[in-house]
Amino acid sequence: MKLHHLTIAQLRAMLSKKLVSRQEVFEYFKKRIHVLNPSLNAILTETKEIDTKEDSTLPLYGIPFSMKDTYVTKGIRTTAGSRVLKDYIPQYDATVYTKLKNHGAVLIGKTNCDAWGHGSSTENSDFGPVKNPWNHAYVAGGSSGGSAASVISGMSMFDIGEDTGGSIRLPSSFCSTVGLKVTYGLTSRYGCIAYASSLDTVGPIGKSVEDVAIILETIAGNDPLDATSVRHKTPKYTQTLRDKKNGLVIGLPKEYFKNSLTPSVAKKIQETIAVYKEMGIAFKEVSLSLTDYAIAAYYLLATSETSSNLARYDGIRYGNERSVFGKEAKLRMMLGAFTLSAGYYDAYYIKATKIRSLIKQEFDTVFKEVDLLLVPTSPTPAFKLGEKMNDPLQMYLSDIFTIPTNIAGIPALSVPCGLSEDTKLPIGFQLLGPAFSEGLILQTAYRYENAVGGFMKFDTPIE
Repeated sequence: MKLHHLTIAQLRAMLSKKLVSRQEVFEYFKKRIHVLNPSLNAILTETKEIDTKEDSTLPLYGIPFSMKDTYVTKGIRTTAGSRVLKDYIPQYDATVYTKLKNHGAVLIGKTNCDAWGHGSSTENSDFGPVKNPWNHAYVAGGSSGGSAASVISGMSMFDIGEDTGGSIRLPSSFCSTVGLKVTYGLTSRYGCIAYASSLDTVGPIGKSVEDVAIILETIAGNDPLDATSVRHKTPKYTQTLRDKKNGLVIGLPKEYFKNSLTPSVAKKIQETIAVYKEMGIAFKEVSLSLTDYAIAAYYLLATSETSSNLARYDGIRYGNERSVFGKEAKLRMMLGAFTLSAGYYDAYYIKATKIRSLIKQEFDTVFKEVDLLLVPTSPTPAFKLGEKMNDPLQMYLSDIFTIPTNIAGIPALSVPCGLSEDTKLPIGFQLLGPAFSEGLILQTAYRYENAVGGFMKFDTPIE
């Protein structure tokens, strides 16, 4: 049996009935890593043995998962995709890892990413780029490229990614996985190597909407070790997944449907809208007029924060000497230092914070008219390796549809909606909602997934 084709619930049921043992599952996925990872470069560090207690009553007992290599794991190398930390062995665990272990999940590997989360293609990893499992000549997206690639290729059942400006959703779109960027503060960032602290979010990547709901239910909630985690009562996402909201209205922001979309993306988005209309869901055109300012504001805010966060890696307190920082990390630190300098602080940083407030207010206003928004995840399917590396602006524009939600702090879910007609590469759409509307977003995505035949509708790139 192909265990990697199962959902989390299906594999958990097999383990519960003792049709397969935890050790057999672990060895099955380890074998897939040994066969597939040399060509994909999705996993940087493998775990050697099962590191959770033997308790078959735990809800995630025996489920193998991977984590983006930006989460500290006690005794397991953690690099953040950078040579600065190539030999770093943490002495404590990230909260998200602790929660998953306590629920019985088994870490099988740490996944490749753009160094420090700086990138949209995982080409900025100091350990080499991740190849897209659908076509090795193309990128897997970034910065959590290894996360999405490991899940869709069946090297892990799910992954914990990190989303600062689209780093969970863009790889999910490019690789055909489901990826959730949560409301800021819904999940703990404790033990996450920070890129931009006011934008970073911890979230799951899975094969199906139900898988993502199961993992979110496990990792969401307040953490006293993270002052930015909110005291918000988290619902049982799996219990409400099959609910249907009456009178649901989905907004279509006209700024997201301009000429920047490739024909294949535009076609798949229209097909997705048609599926929802067949369910009787209403659509309404809305406007988010500040969308075009989001990328500029983001790169002022994010680089300012990363220049501060990376200052500790000076070879004395943490890491190796600063000369081994990659080109993109140096660029972003320089931009951040410039933005925060005395002569430009008001002109750039303060102005960006004001734009951020206005973008959030605009989303709040729109969500008084509609329940959710439906937009493309990316203007294009995956692009070729090396295609945008010498054009930073084009690379940054890959995140034009994902960045606004990070700035506003609201949730967004990327869902696969088919393959492009020309390159046969995956395309995804996003559902956006107001703060703490993850339950409604997951319900609505689940309805779509079932309507098109389930999460295996678009096949998988590797058997």
